[in-house]
Amino acid sequence: GIAVSSNALLLASQVATAIGATTPFDLTNVVSIAGGNGSSLALRRDGTVAVWGNLASLTNVPAGVGGVVSAALGNQHVLALKTNGSVFAWGTGYPAVVPPSALEQVIQIAATPNHSLALKRDGTILIWGMFNPFLTNVPPNLTNVVSLAGGLNHGLALLADGTVRAWGNNTDGQTNVPPGLTNAVAIAAGDNHCAALRANGSLAIWGYNSLAQ
Repeated sequence: GIAVSSNALLLASQVATAIGATTPFDLTNVVSIAGGNGSSLALRRDGTVAVWGNLASLTNVPAGVGGVVSAALGNQHVLALKTNGSVFAWGTGYPAVVPPSALEQVIQIAATPNHSLALKRDGTILIWGMFNPFLTNVPPNLTNVVSLAGGLNHGLALLADGTVRAWGNNTDGQTNVPPGLTNAVAIAAGDNHCAALRANGSLAIWGYNSLAQ
Protein backbone atom coordinates (compact mmCIF):
# COMPACT_ATOMS: atom_id res chain seq x y z
CA GLY A 1 0.00 0.00 0.00
CA ILE A 2 0.91 3.66 -0.14
CA ALA A 3 1.20 5.31 3.24
CA VAL A 4 -0.41 8.72 3.34
CA SER A 5 -0.62 11.49 5.91
CA SER A 6 -3.89 12.97 7.14
CA ASN A 7 -3.10 16.13 5.16
CA ALA A 8 -2.61 14.11 1.98
CA LEU A 9 -5.88 12.28 2.57
CA LEU A 10 -7.69 15.57 3.16
CA LEU A 11 -6.29 16.93 -0.10
CA ALA A 12 -7.36 13.77 -1.95
CA SER A 13 -10.83 14.11 -0.49
CA GLN A 14 -11.03 17.77 -1.55
CA VAL A 15 -9.92 16.89 -5.08
CA ALA A 16 -12.46 14.06 -5.24
CA THR A 17 -15.20 16.42 -4.10
CA ALA A 18 -14.17 18.97 -6.71
CA ILE A 19 -14.58 16.48 -9.54
CA GLY A 20 -17.86 15.11 -8.23
CA ALA A 21 -16.65 11.95 -6.49
CA THR A 22 -17.84 11.02 -3.02
CA THR A 23 -16.10 9.20 -0.19
CA PRO A 24 -17.63 7.25 2.70
CA PHE A 25 -18.69 9.55 5.52
CA ASP A 26 -16.78 7.45 8.09
CA LEU A 27 -13.49 7.43 6.18
CA THR A 28 -11.03 8.12 9.02
CA ASN A 29 -7.83 6.57 10.37
CA VAL A 30 -6.73 5.65 6.85
CA VAL A 31 -3.21 4.21 6.41
CA SER A 32 -3.17 3.44 2.67
CA ILE A 33 -5.18 4.12 -0.47
CA ALA A 34 -5.51 2.76 -4.01
CA GLY A 35 -7.36 3.73 -7.16
CA GLY A 36 -8.68 1.63 -10.03
CA ASN A 37 -11.02 1.77 -12.98
CA GLY A 38 -13.81 3.91 -11.56
CA SER A 39 -13.27 2.75 -7.97
CA SER A 40 -11.25 3.81 -4.94
CA LEU A 41 -10.07 1.91 -1.88
CA ALA A 42 -8.93 2.87 1.60
CA LEU A 43 -7.39 0.65 4.27
CA ARG A 44 -8.08 1.79 7.82
CA ARG A 45 -5.76 1.46 10.78
CA ASP A 46 -8.06 -1.15 12.34
CA GLY A 47 -7.59 -3.50 9.36
CA THR A 48 -10.95 -2.88 7.70
CA VAL A 49 -11.40 -1.86 4.07
CA ALA A 50 -13.68 0.70 2.43
CA VAL A 51 -14.33 0.71 -1.32
CA TRP A 52 -16.42 3.23 -3.23
CA GLY A 53 -17.12 3.93 -6.87
CA ASN A 54 -19.28 2.61 -9.69
CA LEU A 55 -18.98 -1.18 -9.21
CA ALA A 56 -21.24 -2.70 -6.57
CA SER A 57 -19.28 -5.96 -6.79
CA LEU A 58 -16.33 -4.09 -5.28
CA THR A 59 -18.05 -1.62 -2.97
CA ASN A 60 -20.03 -4.39 -1.25
CA VAL A 61 -17.14 -5.51 0.96
CA PRO A 62 -17.88 -9.04 2.21
CA ALA A 63 -18.95 -9.24 5.84
CA GLY A 64 -16.21 -10.17 8.25
CA VAL A 65 -13.32 -8.88 6.16
CA GLY A 66 -10.84 -7.62 8.75
CA GLY A 67 -7.28 -8.04 9.89
CA VAL A 68 -6.11 -6.61 6.58
CA VAL A 69 -2.56 -5.22 6.40
CA SER A 70 -2.45 -4.42 2.67
CA ALA A 71 -5.00 -4.09 -0.13
CA ALA A 72 -4.80 -3.75 -3.90
CA LEU A 73 -7.35 -2.83 -6.55
CA GLY A 74 -7.76 -4.19 -10.07
CA ASN A 75 -10.32 -3.22 -12.67
CA GLN A 76 -12.98 -5.52 -11.25
CA HIS A 77 -11.46 -7.15 -8.17
CA VAL A 78 -10.04 -6.32 -4.75
CA LEU A 79 -7.14 -8.18 -3.19
CA ALA A 80 -6.52 -8.15 0.58
CA LEU A 81 -3.52 -9.47 2.51
CA LYS A 82 -4.39 -10.49 6.07
CA THR A 83 -2.24 -10.53 9.20
CA ASN A 84 -1.87 -14.32 9.03
CA GLY A 85 -0.30 -14.18 5.55
CA SER A 86 -3.41 -15.39 3.72
CA VAL A 87 -5.02 -13.59 0.78
CA PHE A 88 -8.71 -12.83 0.32
CA ALA A 89 -10.34 -11.41 -2.81
CA TRP A 90 -13.73 -10.31 -4.07
CA GLY A 91 -15.32 -8.81 -7.16
CA THR A 92 -16.27 -10.00 -10.64
CA GLY A 93 -12.84 -10.14 -12.24
CA TYR A 94 -12.77 -13.94 -12.43
CA PRO A 95 -10.27 -15.65 -12.47
CA ALA A 96 -8.15 -12.86 -10.95
CA VAL A 97 -10.48 -12.92 -7.96
CA VAL A 98 -9.79 -16.56 -7.04
CA PRO A 99 -6.46 -17.00 -5.20
CA PRO A 100 -4.57 -20.30 -5.66
CA SER A 101 -5.53 -22.95 -3.12
CA ALA A 102 -3.56 -23.03 0.14
CA LEU A 103 -1.97 -19.64 -0.56
CA GLU A 104 -0.22 -18.69 2.67
CA GLN A 105 2.87 -16.94 4.09
CA VAL A 106 2.33 -14.03 1.72
CA ILE A 107 4.17 -10.81 2.60
CA GLN A 108 3.14 -8.51 -0.27
CA ILE A 109 0.42 -8.28 -2.90
CA ALA A 110 -0.26 -6.27 -6.05
CA ALA A 111 -3.06 -6.09 -8.60
CA THR A 112 -3.11 -5.36 -12.31
CA PRO A 113 -6.32 -4.67 -14.25
CA ASN A 114 -6.87 -8.41 -14.80
CA HIS A 115 -4.33 -10.21 -12.59
CA SER A 116 -3.22 -10.63 -9.01
CA LEU A 117 0.35 -10.96 -7.73
CA ALA A 118 1.63 -12.32 -4.43
CA LEU A 119 5.12 -12.48 -2.96
CA LYS A 120 5.64 -15.25 -0.40
CA ARG A 121 8.03 -15.20 2.54
CA ASP A 122 10.31 -17.70 0.81
CA GLY A 123 10.64 -15.41 -2.22
CA THR A 124 8.19 -17.33 -4.41
CA ILE A 125 6.13 -15.18 -6.77
CA LEU A 126 2.61 -16.26 -7.72
CA ILE A 127 0.53 -14.62 -10.44
CA TRP A 128 -3.01 -15.58 -11.34
CA GLY A 129 -5.86 -14.22 -13.44
CA MET A 130 -6.51 -13.89 -17.15
CA PHE A 131 -4.19 -16.19 -19.10
CA ASN A 132 -1.37 -13.95 -20.22
CA PRO A 133 2.08 -15.53 -20.70
CA PHE A 134 3.66 -12.06 -20.97
CA LEU A 135 2.98 -11.48 -17.28
CA THR A 136 2.62 -14.95 -15.76
CA ASN A 137 5.93 -16.29 -17.11
CA VAL A 138 8.06 -15.02 -14.23
CA PRO A 139 11.81 -15.12 -14.94
CA PRO A 140 13.20 -18.33 -13.35
CA ASN A 141 16.26 -16.62 -11.84
CA LEU A 142 14.34 -13.85 -10.08
CA THR A 143 15.47 -13.92 -6.42
CA ASN A 144 15.78 -11.59 -3.41
CA VAL A 145 12.53 -9.84 -4.32
CA VAL A 146 11.16 -7.45 -1.70
CA SER A 147 8.28 -5.83 -3.63
CA LEU A 148 6.12 -6.44 -6.70
CA ALA A 149 4.09 -4.29 -9.09
CA GLY A 150 2.23 -5.10 -12.27
CA GLY A 151 0.95 -3.33 -15.35
CA LEU A 152 -1.45 -4.46 -18.03
CA ASN A 153 0.88 -7.09 -19.49
CA HIS A 154 4.15 -6.73 -17.59
CA GLY A 155 5.58 -7.29 -14.13
CA LEU A 156 8.04 -5.34 -12.01
CA ALA A 157 10.15 -6.48 -9.06
CA LEU A 158 12.24 -4.52 -6.59
CA LEU A 159 15.22 -6.52 -5.33
CA ALA A 160 16.91 -6.33 -1.94
CA ASP A 161 19.99 -4.69 -3.46
CA GLY A 162 17.94 -1.75 -4.75
CA THR A 163 17.87 -2.85 -8.38
CA VAL A 164 14.73 -3.42 -10.44
CA ARG A 165 13.77 -6.25 -12.79
CA ALA A 166 10.94 -6.20 -15.33
CA TRP A 167 9.40 -8.82 -17.60
CA GLY A 168 6.48 -9.26 -19.98
CA ASN A 169 5.18 -7.29 -22.94
CA ASN A 170 7.67 -4.65 -24.07
CA THR A 171 5.89 -2.91 -26.95
CA ASP A 172 6.31 0.46 -25.23
CA GLY A 173 9.66 -0.17 -23.56
CA GLN A 174 8.03 -0.91 -20.21
CA THR A 175 10.49 -3.72 -19.44
CA ASN A 176 13.55 -1.68 -20.46
CA VAL A 177 14.72 -0.76 -16.96
CA PRO A 178 17.00 2.29 -17.25
CA PRO A 179 20.68 1.25 -17.19
CA GLY A 180 22.33 2.04 -13.89
CA LEU A 181 19.09 2.24 -11.90
CA THR A 182 20.15 1.50 -8.31
CA ASN A 183 19.15 2.41 -4.76
CA ALA A 184 15.46 2.01 -5.56
CA VAL A 185 13.20 1.84 -2.51
CA ALA A 186 9.74 1.65 -4.12
CA ILE A 187 8.20 0.74 -7.47
CA ALA A 188 4.90 1.25 -9.26
CA ALA A 189 3.44 0.34 -12.65
CA GLY A 190 0.80 1.82 -14.91
CA ASP A 191 -0.76 -0.10 -17.79
CA ASN A 192 2.31 0.36 -20.00
CA HIS A 193 4.83 2.38 -18.00
CA CYS A 194 6.86 2.00 -14.81
CA ALA A 195 8.24 4.16 -12.02
CA ALA A 196 10.91 3.68 -9.37
CA LEU A 197 11.66 5.90 -6.37
CA ARG A 198 15.32 6.13 -5.37
CA ALA A 199 16.56 6.52 -1.80
CA ASN A 200 17.60 10.11 -2.56
CA GLY A 201 14.02 11.02 -3.51
CA SER A 202 14.54 11.11 -7.27
CA LEU A 203 12.33 9.25 -9.72
CA ALA A 204 13.00 7.05 -12.73
CA ILE A 205 10.08 6.60 -15.15
CA TRP A 206 10.07 4.60 -18.36
CA GLY A 207 7.69 3.06 -20.88
CA TYR A 208 4.67 4.51 -22.69
CA ASN A 209 4.89 8.29 -22.83
CA SER A 210 2.30 9.61 -25.27
CA LEU A 211 0.72 11.68 -22.47
CA ALA A 212 4.04 12.79 -20.95
CA GLN A 213 3.64 10.40 -18.05
